Amino acid sequence: MSFMPATRSSPLRRAASLWHVRPRVMAAALFAGLLLWLAAGIGLRPLALPDEGRYVGVAWEMLRDGQWLVPTLDGLPFLHKPPLFYWITSLGLTLFGPSPGAARLAPLLGALLAAASLYRVTARWSDVRHARLAVTVLATQALFFLGAQYANMDMLVAGLTTAAIAFAADALLSADAGRPHRATLLAAAVSAALAVLAKGLIGIVLPLLVIAGWLLATRRWRWARRLVWWPALLLFAAVALPWFIAVQWRVDGFLDYFIVRQHLQRYAGSGFNNVQPWWFYLAVLAVLTLPWSVTLWLAVRRRGPLHALMWAWVLGVLLFFSLPSSKLAGYILPALPPLAWLAADGLRGVSRARVGALVAMAVLMCGIGLGVAHRQNENRSTQALADVLLRERQPTEPLVFMGRYYYDLPLLARLREPVPVIDDWSDPAIARSDDWHRELADAARFAGPARAEATLLPPQVAQALGCGTWVLAPLKAPPPRAARLVAANAGDGLWRVDDCAAARGSSGP
Repeated sequence: MSFMPATRSSPLRRAASLWHVRPRVMAAALFAGLLLWLAAGIGLRPLALPDEGRYVGVAWEMLRDGQWLVPTLDGLPFLHKPPLFYWITSLGLTLFGPSPGAARLAPLLGALLAAASLYRVTARWSDVRHARLAVTVLATQALFFLGAQYANMDMLVAGLTTAAIAFAADALLSADAGRPHRATLLAAAVSAALAVLAKGLIGIVLPLLVIAGWLLATRRWRWARRLVWWPALLLFAAVALPWFIAVQWRVDGFLDYFIVRQHLQRYAGSGFNNVQPWWFYLAVLAVLTLPWSVTLWLAVRRRGPLHALMWAWVLGVLLFFSLPSSKLAGYILPALPPLAWLAADGLRGVSRARVGALVAMAVLMCGIGLGVAHRQNENRSTQALADVLLRERQPTEPLVFMGRYYYDLPLLARLREPVPVIDDWSDPAIARSDDWHRELADAARFAGPARAEATLLPPQVAQALGCGTWVLAPLKAPPPRAARLVAANAGDGLWRVDDCAAARGSSGP
């Protein structure tokens, strides 16, 4: 009896090929399902106000005006955040049209990146089953699911910092094992640089804090020298710094405002919105990651390099964001990937039936969260008023806001120019506020006098609105009698100045 070698088409060769291909196929199927899950209903909910409306509005202006360097809010330089979110959102609006779903491309990509980074580091240093379960846990945390559909910088920077931490840890572990690691270290540098372009200094501070805590906790602090590799440092600088240098060159005082006001004062100060107690994030994580948060105790006693990394990651992020008095739920998103890893690790040995029941409960929590978010925002959108403007307003007819800035209207009404805002801009209380008044007043400081004066109008202008002017204002603070109420929605009204005799002689805005 003779034995023939396995040919390319033999069953033995095909079986061997499938053995190697199957993990990749499974991973591809997992992430295809993840994309469908995270994008489910992404465009059904209107933009949440003020945050989603503000940041998407800035991206709309960037796309509309072709001004890709300096972000603007109502035509005025808006220097609170770097541009990466706006660039990605502008791409989404270009590819899919100006809609809420298209406006949420950046958080969706950030969520996918966080999941992919978690999967990679887990598959390499634990096992593939652990990686799949960790991604499943992550995707079905209600806070993560909702964050993937919320158009602000939080999920984008969470995804990029997750990638930076995972790549850096992988590089250090690979170097210790004698494996190639420098390409991975370069990937960590690029991820951190993009995180800086997503939300500022937090993009590099968080990865350094987590890695430092890990190395100290495991007494491997000498490994830190491996991170100081000049090609990686140069690559980080080449990606992160040019935008900051260019904007400082264009807008005098930018770096002082961006670093001191928007970073240091917001972190250390108490004069900002959303003041919460020190335990706020403990409660957020406990509730908005149910049912997975109750399984964490199963992983407490386990030991290993990755266990130490994940605990240092969770505790570092939790401590860092708990210190300031101003807290928002989205800030804690970078802690979710390590929590998912630990929860999945604690579920080793648990039957598939019980894990399936937990997944079903988690999916239910996500559905409840999505329903609550939709209910909270459905009556605040200006979509109904924007539809009236699209139908009835002529392109040459002026539009002004009174007593409020309507963040989402420029996008929803496809406005092509900034909207003048009538209010008492001399009120000293504006300097102490943390709302749309302060945002526009700060932005006007960086604009030329002509642009600022054309956008921020004093109250007396309301008495001299030109014929054909449209006015959007709260119903409780309507414009003069010469204006006719055309439509109303959720406490706001849309008026048009039709009485040209009453408005005659005015110069109009």
